[in-house]
Amino acid sequence: MSEIVRAPEGTIVIFVLGGPGSGKGTQCNKIVEDFGFVHLSAGDLLREEQRNPNSKDGDLIKSYIKDGQIVPMEITVKLLSKKMQESKSNIFLIDGFPRKLDQAEYFALSLHRHLRYLESDASNIHTSQLYVFDPNVVEPCLILFLDCDKEVMKQRLLKRGETSGRIDDNIETIEKRFKVFKEESLPVVERYEKEEKVRKIPCNESVDEVYLKIRPIIEAMLAKRYKKGSIEKSEIQIGTLAYAMIP
Repeated sequence: MSEIVRAPEGTIVIFVLGGPGSGKGTQCNKIVEDFGFVHLSAGDLLREEQRNPNSKDGDLIKSYIKDGQIVPMEITVKLLSKKMQESKSNIFLIDGFPRKLDQAEYFALSLHRHLRYLESDASNIHTSQLYVFDPNVVEPCLILFLDCDKEVMKQRLLKRGETSGRIDDNIETIEKRFKVFKEESLPVVERYEKEEKVRKIPCNESVDEVYLKIRPIIEAMLAKRYKKGSIEKSEIQIGTLAYAMIP
């Protein structure tokens, strides 16, 4: 889907969490295809920055990834914020983030200062009006937690490592990543469970079987948040719901 899609009002942020090899990226691709979300993978953004010869953070990122550790949050949030601004959308699917409790808090505070482009009124020839996000608006409205057995994730990662060329797809780093996930990332899930935002998805099955569980959750969230009839002009149909689109 190539169109820039916007929700009728406010901003939608969904976090997709799960252990390494749980299928976050794969499921996010299917959600994007059906619903038009902008998908931002924290891991992909960090690897892209690592390969950038002009990045002052490249070597630091590489060392953290190689050791299976969590990259400093300031770097990750900076990359996410930049991509969100560039997208001109307001519906975001963020996978692999936040990986620590302090990242979740820092993300909200950062977006309070984050400037975004707004589409102009039809009578206004300028298209670069800016506004500041209210942190209450960008709090995630849903967290999808992909719950997968450790052995299944390990086999998926080792299989991927045969062709991925990633420095963290080796058995030693994989074990470190599992340990970090259990100690640092599971508390993030528990925090959002207290706010009743988490939907746990068993994901040992095939890609399509897992997605059959995820799609109705997304549809229900969107239906609850945006009632049909709130759209006036310039509509496109995404899944089962209508969304406003930037002309």
